Amino acid sequence: MLAPHIDPVALQIGPVAIHWYGLMYVAAFFLAWYLTKYQLIEQGAWNKSITSEQYEGLFTALILGVILGGRLGYIFFYNFAYYSSHPLEIFYVWQGGMSFHGGLIGPVIAGWWYCKKHGMPFMMLMDRFFVVAPLGLAFGRMGNFINGELWGRVVPNATDVPWAMIFPGAGPAPRHPSQLYEMALEGIVLFLILWFTRKKIWPNGMRVAIFLIGYGAARIFCENFREPDAHIGFLFGSITEGMLLSLPMIVIGAAWAYFLLRKK
Repeated sequence: MLAPHIDPVALQIGPVAIHWYGLMYVAAFFLAWYLTKYQLIEQGAWNKSITSEQYEGLFTALILGVILGGRLGYIFFYNFAYYSSHPLEIFYVWQGGMSFHGGLIGPVIAGWWYCKKHGMPFMMLMDRFFVVAPLGLAFGRMGNFINGELWGRVVPNATDVPWAMIFPGAGPAPRHPSQLYEMALEGIVLFLILWFTRKKIWPNGMRVAIFLIGYGAARIFCENFREPDAHIGFLFGSITEGMLLSLPMIVIGAAWAYFLLRKK
């Protein structure tokens, strides 16, 4: 039986603590910056559709959108009662507590605003960012795993799931390492699908649609192994908050893909 216990603090320098969770975000942003620029150069859009200065500004806006949207999404979607009573803890992002769905809405709004302000092709650029977005999800789920949070459901028979783990703070029962399931499906697999189809001639916005469908389906599947947040639990039957928020993504993605293909 595996019992992972990783110190969430990667480096301590006096009173300053550098957390693995924060380093995951730094790594994700760096890869997104590099691989998106690589695609734009590969596509011949660099210095035509977007200049280096515009790219830096857009990327900064997207980072702020991810952080603000992800944090606010977690507060409003998952734990409003707690943070309304502990407002200072809203700023304790190193302790975890980021919502993917908020982290999706935030940068889309920020990106749309920045592109509109500077006359840049919003949907073409979003297509390229969404190709690499799953890598950010992969790093984020690894951060959840290191923090020992968002663990999976109890495994009734541990011999059926030899990779079941006992998480500190989750009791003595073996559980699914659902963070790693999500890292694999929402992150690595979805990234590979989008990356190896990045050269296909599709209407702008198609990769956004594929991302929405792929993430929504992967998240709903993984929710079957993930323990719902204790203060929320199951909404009705076996439906969780994560499922409820992800289902519209599949519907919107499918409708958007149909619209684009029909328009073409």
